[in-house]
Amino acid sequence: MNVVKLELAPGLGRHLRAGHPWVFRKALAQVPKIPPGSVVDLAENGKFVARGYFDPHSAIAVRVLTRNPRQAIDAAFFAQRVKQALAERRSLIDLKDTDSFRLLHGEGDGLPGVVVDLYGRYAVLKLYSAGLTPYRGLIIEALKAAVPELQGIIGRDEVGRDDVEDDEGRGAGRMLWGEKAPELLTIRERGATFLVDAWKGQKTGFFLDQRENRFLIRRLAEGRDVLNCFCFSGGFSVNAALGGARSVFSVDLDPEAIALARENFTRNGLPAEKYDFLAADVFKLLASFREEGRTFDLIILDPPAFAKSQKAVQAAIDGYASLNRQALGLLRPGGLLATASCSARVSPDDFLGAVKEAAFKAGVDLALVEERYQPPDHPVRLQFPEGKYLKFYVMASV
Repeated sequence: MNVVKLELAPGLGRHLRAGHPWVFRKALAQVPKIPPGSVVDLAENGKFVARGYFDPHSAIAVRVLTRNPRQAIDAAFFAQRVKQALAERRSLIDLKDTDSFRLLHGEGDGLPGVVVDLYGRYAVLKLYSAGLTPYRGLIIEALKAAVPELQGIIGRDEVGRDDVEDDEGRGAGRMLWGEKAPELLTIRERGATFLVDAWKGQKTGFFLDQRENRFLIRRLAEGRDVLNCFCFSGGFSVNAALGGARSVFSVDLDPEAIALARENFTRNGLPAEKYDFLAADVFKLLASFREEGRTFDLIILDPPAFAKSQKAVQAAIDGYASLNRQALGLLRPGGLLATASCSARVSPDDFLGAVKEAAFKAGVDLALVEERYQPPDHPVRLQFPEGKYLKFYVMASV
């Protein structure tokens, strides 16, 4: 293994020794002209600090893979990381009646920039750095060895993006290995059935990070009139209906998402004609409902990321406040607001503050009754707080 030695700018070694996995270009004393994926040893005053891979096209020049100078970055390395991640999933997640979960969560599993979602017998692989391209084959072989029941692997690269969670993943997929996957994959989640567009759907086709929150909605929805905003393929809506909701109204701007939501109702034995589906702008619909005087017992807000750059953070916080204020105007006394943010740059305190501001302006008293973050298959290493992106709060109108 050929390793290039790079000297860090003074004072940055402690940051990496503590476990942070990113090295920005400005943190290097000199940026070398070497190919993407080159293995580099980071040093401070000539002393080894960490080993990673190089990306000349990214603001994150090096992503750390190990702090062990004796550990080679080879097939055995990737095989061990994949095997360890799978063992953790099987020990931490209730997989009864569930066949889909995140198998590799980038920095959280010691493989920065690598995301793998498992949908039954198919895996979807996303690489978020050009520096990972030379290792794609090794990752595929590691997946095949760890999950022998795999039938195929779909690639949905986002090479060149630095932000793992704030993209919508619209790039079309391609088969990397195995049998060609069907246009829509059928998965099981907590006993419910869903169709997943792993070829061109958002992210890898489904939002696996909301699995436990969807199941929570199933428990909370009984006897309630439910409004699900930004419903995508109807995950929360199906669970609300399975939980005995009196009515479910699902809205999303994307007509294809609405069509898939209808189909997901049918797949779960829920007659779609008994429920409401609408392809429309959520903000305009909320305003229209306010004018009509229409109200609900349970409102679900799971919008796409509002802050896709650091400059957009304040606008995102204002956007969350506005959205939640509009929704609270439709919430009946004693009702529940389930509100989420997947913007990594918006902190839990900032998001909670936005909801608090919304409640004040809407004249609604709220109590926080459930506070959730990422599930165990989306681990956050304590040394990498940037990886904590998902916030999900259930508020009761009191």
